[in-house]
Amino acid sequence: MFGRGTGLASLWRYLLAGLGLAALLAGILAIVYLTAPQSAPGPDISRSKKTANGLFVASFQPERGIIKQGELQSWLLTLKTVAGAPVEGAAISVSGGMPQHNHGLPTSPQATDYLGEGRYRIEGLKFTMSGVWQLRFAISAAAGSDTVVFNVVL
Repeated sequence: MFGRGTGLASLWRYLLAGLGLAALLAGILAIVYLTAPQSAPGPDISRSKKTANGLFVASFQPERGIIKQGELQSWLLTLKTVAGAPVEGAAISVSGGMPQHNHGLPTSPQATDYLGEGRYRIEGLKFTMSGVWQLRFAISAAAGSDTVVFNVVL
């Protein structure tokens, strides 16, 4: 009888030691997870958004549907009022670059044509390397002046 109680007590000790070890490991994993640096969210790569002051809704896309590195290309900037009407007769200037590399665009893109329905052709864009590019558009139209920034990731 004495030997049987010792075996049961020994089993309980092993069980409690195992539970204690599991709790310790869970605590260590929780500390590591909670103190590890969280990865920053990627850049906003949406192709349609409201302008900074909310005057317009802008959409931006490559004219031929494909983004090509190292080649001159044209894109379409579509401007609509918040109510959905096309913005006509806008004056548009383009700037930008690669913020992570601290340099501007290698070319001087310009709005060259109004294609109707609020669509403007932006020519002279060239992305010379992989990474995050920012394109800033300053827009002046009858409703006022506003800006919008699009990120392009290659």
